[in-house]
Amino acid sequence: MDFMMQFLETLGTVAFSISGAIEAMKKEMDLLGVVVLGLITAVGGGVIRDVVTGEIPPAAFQNSAQAKLAIGVAIIAFFVGAILTKHQHNGNFLWWNVVLFLSDAIGLAAFTILGIRCVQERIGNDNIALLLFVGVVTGVGGGLMRDVLAGNIPYIFRKHVYATASLLGAVLYLILEQVIPAGEGGRWLAVMASVLLVVIIRILAAHFKWNLPRVKLPQSEEENV
Repeated sequence: MDFMMQFLETLGTVAFSISGAIEAMKKEMDLLGVVVLGLITAVGGGVIRDVVTGEIPPAAFQNSAQAKLAIGVAIIAFFVGAILTKHQHNGNFLWWNVVLFLSDAIGLAAFTILGIRCVQERIGNDNIALLLFVGVVTGVGGGLMRDVLAGNIPYIFRKHVYATASLLGAVLYLILEQVIPAGEGGRWLAVMASVLLVVIIRILAAHFKWNLPRVKLPQSEEENV
């Protein structure tokens, strides 16, 4: 694994571990619950990616470095959260949601591009559909597991163009790879531009309440189903 992929994996692992840990703390889970949710959020997307691409056993089980990093970050997040909560007397815990949102957006972006890079390294560039599919699955997989275990409707089904942001970032990366001159600098530019696009789309979507179309049943019909 080259330095770029290591950077993306580390960035995504740290970000998703924080988001999983904060979600667990919001649900008032104990330290074990925080660690487990942080770990699963951080490695879940990568495990799905490896199963899809035939990497058995998944990389998370072959090399425990990222799992250890996720556990360490979740433990630190738990104690930092405990200290901040203890000293927060005005009852305003908006920072929980802000940190959760930003860490989730960064993790989504990093793992989306990492998923594409892994497919390119293992299989090649020929199958564009596979590249996009694995990129999005890697990006949303950890958050999906986090939300299911936390008892929430997953972000991918309800939150401000979540999977769409991942898909657009993946598409931009594949386009930039073709138009930017080859070389390490060009690859980094493609990666950072794509990561930034995903994060910006998530921020704008949250701010302006962008959502994909949905059908909302009248209250009476919902109750009768």
